[in-house]
Amino acid sequence: MLHKILKPFVNKNPIEVKKINPEKVKNILIVKQHNQLGDMLCTLPLIAAVRKKFYKAHITLVASKDNYEIMDSSANKYLNRVILFKKSPLNEYNRFFRELKDRKYDIGIVPSTVSFSRTSHLINFLSGAKIRVGVKSADGRYNKSEYLLNVKSDFVWDKYKLHQTERNLEIANLLNCRLNEKEKNDVRLFLDKEEITFAKEFIKINFPNYNNKIIGYHIGAAKIKNRWDLSNFAELIIKLYKKFNNYVLLTKGPLDRELTTNLTTLLKEQGIKTVITNYNIRKVAAILSEIDLYITNDTGTMHTASYVGTPLIALFGPTNGYEWGPLKKNQIYIQSPTSNINDIKPDLVYKKSIELLTQTKNGKNISSN
Repeated sequence: MLHKILKPFVNKNPIEVKKINPEKVKNILIVKQHNQLGDMLCTLPLIAAVRKKFYKAHITLVASKDNYEIMDSSANKYLNRVILFKKSPLNEYNRFFRELKDRKYDIGIVPSTVSFSRTSHLINFLSGAKIRVGVKSADGRYNKSEYLLNVKSDFVWDKYKLHQTERNLEIANLLNCRLNEKEKNDVRLFLDKEEITFAKEFIKINFPNYNNKIIGYHIGAAKIKNRWDLSNFAELIIKLYKKFNNYVLLTKGPLDRELTTNLTTLLKEQGIKTVITNYNIRKVAAILSEIDLYITNDTGTMHTASYVGTPLIALFGPTNGYEWGPLKKNQIYIQSPTSNINDIKPDLVYKKSIELLTQTKNGKNISSN
C-alpha cells in the first residue's frame, strides 16, 4: 500500500554521477539501522571510501540502538554525526525526524548487502536527499524499495564469493568512491585516548605480568549453530595454558551467562583463573586491542576485534568465512569442512594459535588517534 502511495511522488530523473562535484557536496546521509553489529562494522570500508572522495562533506549515519554506541565516538574519523533511530514510541519518531532534517542532504546512501530494509529506504527518501544511492537487486533478489533510489545497480556477489566489505564497496563505487588495497587494510575502528587509557589500566590490574601472553575467547553466539562446543573451547584453553602459562580473558554477550559460568567452573578445577569483561562494546574493543590473540565464534565481537587489529582466529560452521571472516594482518578464519562448526578439531585451532602467537607482534593500539 505504501509503495502505491509514494511511487507517483518519486522523481525518477536519472542522476549523472560524473557530474557530481565533490567540492560542492556539503551533507551526506548513510542509513544503516540494522541490529547486527558485524553487518554495521562491515560497512566501515564503504564509509571510509565516501569520506575519501567527499572529504569536505558532513557525513551523518543513522544507526539502531544496538549499533549506535560502536559508531558514535569523537574518535571516529569517517563520520561527523550518528543519529539514533528507534522504532517506538511515537515521540521518538518526532525526535528522530527533527534531528534528521536539520540538514539538507546532497546524497543519501542505503548499504543493503544482506537484506532490503523498507524502513531504511524510507528514511533515506524522507530525508530529502537529492541523490539516493543503493541496490536495485542482488544475486537475483529484487529490492521492492528500489524505486526510492535514483543511483542504483544490479549486483552479483554470491557467484564470486565476495566478502561483505567488498559488497559494500561496490555500492560505494556507484558514486565512484573507491579504496586501494592499502586503504582497505587501513580501515579501522578508532579509539579515543580515554578508552585506550582505560584498557591499559585494565590490563595492568588484571594481567600484571607483562611477559605472559593474554589470550581472549568468545564462546557464545546468538545463533546456536554458530557456537563451537564448550568442550572444544575447554580442551583448547587448557592445552594453550599448559604451553604458555598465559592469562585467560573471556568476553561475553547478554545470552552467554550460563556458558561462561560452566566454562569458568571447569577451568577453575584445572587451576586456570579467568577474567571476564562486563563493559560496553567500545571498552571491550579497547581491551581487545591490547591482547595477544582472540579466538572466537562468528559474532559481533569478532568483527570488533578485527577492526582494532587484534590477532584473531574466527571459527565458522554454517556461515561462510569467505564472506564474513576477518581480513587484517595476523587474522584468519577456520571454516568447518561441513556445515557443523563442531567438525572443526581443537588440534587444528591449537596449531593455528601457535603459529599466530609465535609470530612477531603486530604493534598494539593501532586504532588510537
